[in-house]
Amino acid sequence: MGGLLPDGHDRARNGKRDRVSGSAALRLVVVDDHPLFVRGLELLLPGSTQGRARIVGSTGDASAAAAVVRRSVPDLALVDLHMPPPGGVRAIAAIRRTSPRVRIVAISGLDETELMVQALRAGAEGYLPKSSEPDELLPPLLAILDGWAVLPAGLLAALLRPAHNGPPATAVLDEEERRLLQLIAKGRRTVEIAEELNFSERTVKRLTASLLRKLRVSSRTEAAAVAGNAGLL
Repeated sequence: MGGLLPDGHDRARNGKRDRVSGSAALRLVVVDDHPLFVRGLELLLPGSTQGRARIVGSTGDASAAAAVVRRSVPDLALVDLHMPPPGGVRAIAAIRRTSPRVRIVAISGLDETELMVQALRAGAEGYLPKSSEPDELLPPLLAILDGWAVLPAGLLAALLRPAHNGPPATAVLDEEERRLLQLIAKGRRTVEIAEELNFSERTVKRLTASLLRKLRVSSRTEAAAVAGNAGLL
């Protein structure tokens, strides 16, 4: 893993944190068309995490991913990027639309930066290689559940790399928007930003949506990368 970036999705994270630290196990859905990989996780994950994580649903059909996630009500969904059509990226997008509170983790056996970027833009909060050992999975999964984006070093570098030689995206921002972007990049939650800027949470959410549109990004993770590239951190 290359590093962690704070994600801004405020999806009842405190409740999820309490759930994982308590007696209930972290609930996972696996979207992967390799039955042996899925079965291996089902068998090994509970033991390697001392019962703190378990598989509650799975499918090898990318087109059924959203329905399986909605029915299983997991905390996180692991989605293989290399699946038959409609593919892993579209499965991620469908899950994000229908189950916005579920955290999504892209997984792959190949190191393809562009496909990983597509997964993030579709709604994934992190990426894990399929070569990860079961006993290595719990810390990054808990980090993602707690609002962090887990990214390999190569992907993080790609996000921070300028996409063109024109003016930086932040050049179009006014002072208030720059301040908001800085707070997002520092991992501040919506409620914390509202307190610091003396706005309501509803106003912060509206301003954040407008900021993402202006920067032409789809998530706070990407916005944080833009801020880092522009030297605003």
